[in-house]
Amino acid sequence: MKINYYPDTDSLYIELSAQESSESIEVSEGFVFDYDMNGALVGIEIDNAEKKINLRELILNKLPLDTQKLSA
Repeated sequence: MKINYYPDTDSLYIELSAQESSESIEVSEGFVFDYDMNGALVGIEIDNAEKKINLRELILNKLPLDTQKLSA
């Protein structure tokens, strides 16, 4: 999983899978879910992210991680 923030557009993208998106559905204003050709959720886009979520804090609890990468 990858989480990318794009300050120029104030959008946050949570990549859940490396699979290519074939369909996007806006499930709520500014929340777009991306699905692969098999209907599996592969990503979530949040527009106007700073107004909708706290981008200053990220808490990860009890994740079974093999690799942990942090960058700013």
